[in-house]
Amino acid sequence: MKKHNAFKQHEFFSVLETHEESQIATMILQPGQWSGKKENEHPESEQTLLVIEGELVAEIGEDRAILKPGDVVVVPRGVAHRFGNMSDKVARTFNVYAPPAY
Repeated sequence: MKKHNAFKQHEFFSVLETHEESQIATMILQPGQWSGKKENEHPESEQTLLVIEGELVAEIGEDRAILKPGDVVVVPRGVAHRFGNMSDKVARTFNVYAPPAY
C-alpha cells in the first residue's frame, strides 16, 4: 500500500498514483488561474473532482457552477471542461481518472 497526502502536494497538477483501472491526482489553482482551455478533454477517461480547499468555477459542457469544499463533480468522457479560481484564496482538488488519463 502506498499512502499519499493531498495537502503536501505543491505543484499545479500532481499525479499521485496510477493503477490499471484508475489514477489519482491533485490540482492546485492560484487566484485567477484556470486549469486550461475549455477544449480540455479526456476522451477515454471520466474525471471525478472533489474540492478540498477554496472555491472553483466549474465549466463542464454547457453547465457552469461554483464549487466549494466538499463539492464533487464528474466530468464525463470527452466533454469539454475547465476549472477556474476566481477567489482570492488558493483552491485545491483531489481527482480520480478512470481509466487513467495521464
